[in-house]
Amino acid sequence: MDQHNLALLLSSHFPIVIIETQEERRAMQLLRRIAGETRIGLWQWTAAQGLQHLLHAVDRPLELAGADDEGPTTDRDSLNPEVMLERIGRDIRDSVVVLSDFHPYLEQPRILRLLKEFALASSQNNSSLVLISHALKPPAEIARLCAHFELSLPDADAIRRLLREEARLWKLRNGNQSVKADGKAVELLVRNLVGLTHSDARRFIRNAIYDDGAITHSDIGAVQAAKYKLIDPEGILSFEYDTVGLDQVGGFAALKRWLELRKLPFLQAGSDPDTPKGILLLGVQGGGKSLAARGVAGAWGVPLLRMDFGALYNKYIGETEKNIREALKAAEVLAPCVLWIDEIEKAIADNGSDSGTARRVLGTLLTWMAENKAPVFLVATANDISSLPPELMRKGRLDEIFFVDLPDTATRQEILAIHLARRDHDIDDFDLQQLARASDGFSGAELEQAVVSARYAAIAEGQAPGTGHLLAELKRTHPLSVVMAEPMAELRAWAAGRTVAAH
Repeated sequence: MDQHNLALLLSSHFPIVIIETQEERRAMQLLRRIAGETRIGLWQWTAAQGLQHLLHAVDRPLELAGADDEGPTTDRDSLNPEVMLERIGRDIRDSVVVLSDFHPYLEQPRILRLLKEFALASSQNNSSLVLISHALKPPAEIARLCAHFELSLPDADAIRRLLREEARLWKLRNGNQSVKADGKAVELLVRNLVGLTHSDARRFIRNAIYDDGAITHSDIGAVQAAKYKLIDPEGILSFEYDTVGLDQVGGFAALKRWLELRKLPFLQAGSDPDTPKGILLLGVQGGGKSLAARGVAGAWGVPLLRMDFGALYNKYIGETEKNIREALKAAEVLAPCVLWIDEIEKAIADNGSDSGTARRVLGTLLTWMAENKAPVFLVATANDISSLPPELMRKGRLDEIFFVDLPDTATRQEILAIHLARRDHDIDDFDLQQLARASDGFSGAELEQAVVSARYAAIAEGQAPGTGHLLAELKRTHPLSVVMAEPMAELRAWAAGRTVAAH
């Protein structure tokens, strides 16, 4: 399919084709096959080798000096990119000319002009330019003359074929000894390699096999960690290992029911047209929104990715938008997954002092939310509704908005039990009902801190923590619901009728 699509692009009216890829060898293999089947010439220029002739155009003599019919030929004088562009513009016909890693030269005015003149004359000389680089943004002078081509990534079947190829090679090199493979581990490995390039997938497969001649569950963790680093080297996305099951999240009964109904459609995203898109968790600070985000990934058994807007923003114009596009693309590669944006209002608040960057970031995010087809479930959390734009709130981009209020008495009792059990305390030693009644107005985070402080106090007294220690800590604490009573009342008033209660 890649060969067919690239051949169509080369035969179109675009004189310059840009291929952004780390797989130059694979791109050159495609171009060789296309040139051979369409009987056109193929040339390649690199800063190290100059201009090399790879394939003749059928029925046309080779016009550059030093060329012959036996293998690739090199014009060493053409190491200078200006000399090379002058020569191909003057002498080459019926060919594809590949310029590898040419992007540093596009800032030089004469080189840019020579490139443009070759492109403008392409219809007369029946030739095209292909620029291959890891990253290349064409200057405005030639942007309208360029078309972009993206090499496809291997699907699960293609990765299985790669795995079989590498297993056969291992067998040939190791005295006809077969690779030992756990069937479930193989499928997990295949699933984790989806989204990588052919060369990267092959390298990971080789590492897994050549390590011990087997594919086992122990290989999966190493592949996952390496994949996350490879996909997002800038650190904009972080892989959160600390997910929790929903049984470790106190309260949130309505949210838990909502998630349970959508678990299967999300995990079977390829066969369900109504794949869940995401939710917004709005509510009071310390109410457990972040914990709930971790709980979504834990409940669905998928990776949790956290977008770091601190690493996202870049002082150079246009770079921030590029960063978020690449981060969102990386999330799609790692799908199925949960993408968590914590305190999203801080990331997209437009205060008029950032040259409109926040608005452009918001626009990029909204477009992705509306058009994304990959199983990436967005969980955004927010404390301040006044900073959120109305575009973010409409249905179609997010499935639901949940309001996380302070926990009621029963939920506080559940939260206290979770935190005490997590610290290896027997909950039967505590009067949870009395503690829940005494902690009216406390958030989940404040309840946890009360448990921690009570433990410290008990240790200082040389005693085991008990109900009395917790009651004393609760009495000493002024919860946020008291300190920030007015803003919280406003938030509740706004959420009434506009959101769904999470508890």
